[in-house]
Amino acid sequence: MPFDQFTDQIRSAGELTAIIGTPMELSLKKELKSLDEHMRRFIAHSPFVVISTHSANGRCDASPRGDPPGSVHVVDENTLLIPDRPGNKRVDSFRNILETGSIGLLFLVPGVGETLRVNGRAAIIRDEKWLTVLSARDKRPAFAIAVSVEECFLQCAKALLRSKLWEPHERPNLRSLPCAAEMLAHHVQMPEYDVEKMQALLDGAYKDRLY
Repeated sequence: MPFDQFTDQIRSAGELTAIIGTPMELSLKKELKSLDEHMRRFIAHSPFVVISTHSANGRCDASPRGDPPGSVHVVDENTLLIPDRPGNKRVDSFRNILETGSIGLLFLVPGVGETLRVNGRAAIIRDEKWLTVLSARDKRPAFAIAVSVEECFLQCAKALLRSKLWEPHERPNLRSLPCAAEMLAHHVQMPEYDVEKMQALLDGAYKDRLY
């Protein structure tokens, strides 16, 4: 069974509260039900968002999405549109949305410690007038994720401060980390894709199929 090697597990919300305590009133009151002006401005400056979804059987997925700032379109205080760009065609996020309609978003702005969390309901849309708005490099996405906001709030900067994510002088030493082509060639175990061919495949995708 999973986690059998761990003999001292927290198994109830009561146990958790006894250790952590209860949240400050400020932490509760910062949660809004719609996007205010500050949040809309934060999203307009964000070039990167992590999309979290789950399937009907509980399988979870977190997918990174990156575009120039402002590419996530704020329709109004309750609605966001996230364009789809060419990817690996696994469409895990989209399958989960079709099954459960639930979504969680985490927006990041380079250099800013705080992040913006948005949770709500999601749908996959193909309305031409909205897809045109989401075009990039004269290419219109095939579809987009529409998000109906149910709760949203700023997340404090502690995680990014601890990770020193935005501090260039703290960049990790990557000499011991294999390149993506090496890792993927090992993962897929397909004889026709050695490291050199895998690197060529990645280079082509990154150069010619971003949009």
